[in-house]
Amino acid sequence: MDFEDSPEEAAFRAEASAFLEREAPGFGGRGDVAAAKAWQGTKAEAGFAGITWPRRFGGRGGTPMQQVIWNQEEEKYQVPRGVFEIGLGMCVPTVMAYAEAAVCERLVGPALRGETIWCQLFSEPAAGSDVAGLRMRAEREGDGWRINGQKIWTSGAHFSDFGLLLARTDPSVPKHRGLTMFFVEMGSPGIEVRRIRQISGESNFNEVFFTNVWVPDGQRLGEVGDGWRVALTTLMHERLAIGSLPGPDFEDLLTLAQEIAIEGAPAIGNAAVRERLADWYVQSQGLEYTKWRAITALSRGQMPGPEASIYKLVSARKIQDLSGFALDLLGEAGLAAGGRFAEAWLQSPGGRIAGGTDEILRNIIAERVLGLPGDIRLDRDKPFNA
Repeated sequence: MDFEDSPEEAAFRAEASAFLEREAPGFGGRGDVAAAKAWQGTKAEAGFAGITWPRRFGGRGGTPMQQVIWNQEEEKYQVPRGVFEIGLGMCVPTVMAYAEAAVCERLVGPALRGETIWCQLFSEPAAGSDVAGLRMRAEREGDGWRINGQKIWTSGAHFSDFGLLLARTDPSVPKHRGLTMFFVEMGSPGIEVRRIRQISGESNFNEVFFTNVWVPDGQRLGEVGDGWRVALTTLMHERLAIGSLPGPDFEDLLTLAQEIAIEGAPAIGNAAVRERLADWYVQSQGLEYTKWRAITALSRGQMPGPEASIYKLVSARKIQDLSGFALDLLGEAGLAAGGRFAEAWLQSPGGRIAGGTDEILRNIIAERVLGLPGDIRLDRDKPFNA
């Protein structure tokens, strides 16, 4: 692994750091959508939005390693950016890969400048980890499609302008072959968004209902029936985007153990506490070096291997366990008082589902990394409506 920046990377890091030091403090602590749009526009104007995207769309035309460096530097500041991670990290790259040039010219620039927000309409009540089992129907009607069905767990649908939609266009073939990808305008007649209240008190997820929604064929991405291949493009970007989960880490728990007392003595002196701290220190170091393996591959112009799946699988469980242990140390007042550990503990179950459940990630690692036999899939060659 290479832990040092090349001269070109060091120069870019210095440029990014100077920009952030100058501009980011003005956005600190502002977490609303309007602030996120303003920050995105500020980045775009300075050439720090869509760093790897083509210049004709307003991007920088830079390298994946430059994007990694930017992410590392931006994470040092509390700037509002979450509302764009799905659109710019997953949806719009799919549009650029499959849409006609005129469509890209119309959609990509506004998204990059923060003028429009995208959501991803994949999961359904009966199709979560098994996305290919979805039931939303898209039926031909004139020069477009009539769409009916329901999506669920759609992050940001309530403030999104566009959505990337996967629907079933042919139920008479095996499930992976009867799907087609579209993009839709979220304000279209027949689309209803209902927010879902989460255990943490937040409401970021939504149910989205489609009732006779008409979508022109010009909003289709890829060929009819080839939606699964298009979806894999989106899911590849999703795994990379969700791989790094925010939350308290070893240093936060170490500080807590130094400050809080157990039976009149600092918790850091308790053997059981120290044993758990040692476990999480080892996990944190393993995750850090796993991340650097991916970064090194990008720096050399290579594609990362299984690092994203490994990183997410371990980090999501670690955040849940670590924050739960911190609440045990804090006692009854911990969860009631809220704070960073309480927030992480309430949100962590979702982190083990979004972007692929633990079970799905283990299958990916087992089959594609270790070369183990795949699960038996009885429906592989059967028509979906059989």
